[in-house]
Amino acid sequence: MTEAQPEQRRVTISDPQVMRALAHPARLAIVEHLSFLGGRGASATECAEVAGLSPSATSYHLRALAKFGLVEEAPGRGDARERLWRTRNPSFLVDAGQSAGPEARAAEQALIEAHNARDAARARDWLRRAGDEPREWYEVAVFNNSMLLVTAEEQARLNAEFERLVEPYRHRNRAADPPPGARRVGVQYRVVPLD
Repeated sequence: MTEAQPEQRRVTISDPQVMRALAHPARLAIVEHLSFLGGRGASATECAEVAGLSPSATSYHLRALAKFGLVEEAPGRGDARERLWRTRNPSFLVDAGQSAGPEARAAEQALIEAHNARDAARARDWLRRAGDEPREWYEVAVFNNSMLLVTAEEQARLNAEFERLVEPYRHRNRAADPPPGARRVGVQYRVVPLD
């Protein structure tokens, strides 16, 4: 029997301390991995593999993430010696707020830059191994940069449409019964006004 999960929602992170705590490549990898697992949870040893750290260093990062409410202990798998962790929320939005002070703005920038670095590393990794990928995956990988001319209201609608479009494909919605041949893919969506 599995423990019922509370309904999870997207949370907004606006606290500079929480943003700084998350703006670490290993912590981002850990939170992403735990989010991908849904509520199942993983041990520090399992998280260490994705974070590229030792289990003891990963335990330190898990405790730090827990201190800021980003992860929590998960129900065990029957072995009382094994400590499992899970995310408290499947996704988050970073927003220091337009009127944020310099500390919050710097923390927000550090976290977004950490995400951007991770996304760029993934793109470089794909480019290095693209020739060795199956043809069907090679042909559907896309790097696209579109210049739009929109109002703020139109952009808000476009953002909502993008979220609606990808929602059925999110792992949390397909984990129980993924289609044959499905694999994790990274989708980066950025919209920033240009000067």
